[in-house]
Amino acid sequence: QVQLVESGGGLVQAGGSLRLSCAASGRTINYYNMGWFRQAPGKEREFVAAISRSGTITNYADSVKGRFTISRDNAKNTVYLQMNSLKPDDTAVYYCAAEFTVGESAPRRNEYDYWGQGTQVTVSS
Repeated sequence: QVQLVESGGGLVQAGGSLRLSCAASGRTINYYNMGWFRQAPGKEREFVAAISRSGTITNYADSVKGRFTISRDNAKNTVYLQMNSLKPDDTAVYYCAAEFTVGESAPRRNEYDYWGQGTQVTVSS
């Protein structure tokens, strides 16, 4: 079992930045691709970004490409999402997720094994 706890959410003005963190416990994340997802009110949960076990392969939703950066520190068992140039449309609950993989592989946009409880991000106009 992997427990994931997100932090770093909050209220920010449009154009601002936030850095989300996802701290894992229970198992090392060395064997997991890690992803960030978000769910806005009244909408389905959507993929935001993902990163491979080693951190060498990343994947982004078109809506955040060039503004958001996913990274990981396996020694700290933590994954990050740096969010710049935030827009009101980025307002959502952001979730961290882990996908077990046998080896290095491109991270997927769905079918993750473990999920955090989420952290609220609100971007005001």
